[in-house]
Amino acid sequence: MTTDQITDAMPFARALGVEIDTAGPDGVAGRLAWAPERCTAGGLMHGGVIMALADSLGAACAFLNLPEGAATTTLESKTNFFRGVRGGHVRGISAPLHVGRTSIVVQTDLFDDRDRRIAQVTQTQVVLRP
Repeated sequence: MTTDQITDAMPFARALGVEIDTAGPDGVAGRLAWAPERCTAGGLMHGGVIMALADSLGAACAFLNLPEGAATTTLESKTNFFRGVRGGHVRGISAPLHVGRTSIVVQTDLFDDRDRRIAQVTQTQVVLRP
């Protein structure tokens, strides 16, 4: 599956502007550009937008680790924010921490365009078998 096919499978991520750069079972990397319409007060990128980027990358990582015919959805997500983003872009890297029979746990590290960590997200994806 190509990175464009992965993004096309997530219409919200595509509409938000998420770009996936690399994708495989060991990790997914992508980014989202800062834009005024993605901000809250003071020109800071909205936390929900940052979380949506992490959720999209994490879901793609979980998807690439599913057994044949299974699907996934986010069961739980926890975000720690470390700094705000006032321009440039946010880059995310998702990697599986656990790939099990019933769940997949993914960690997404998020960085600004100066390579400073801005957030870390850990999410649990449930494995939905047919």
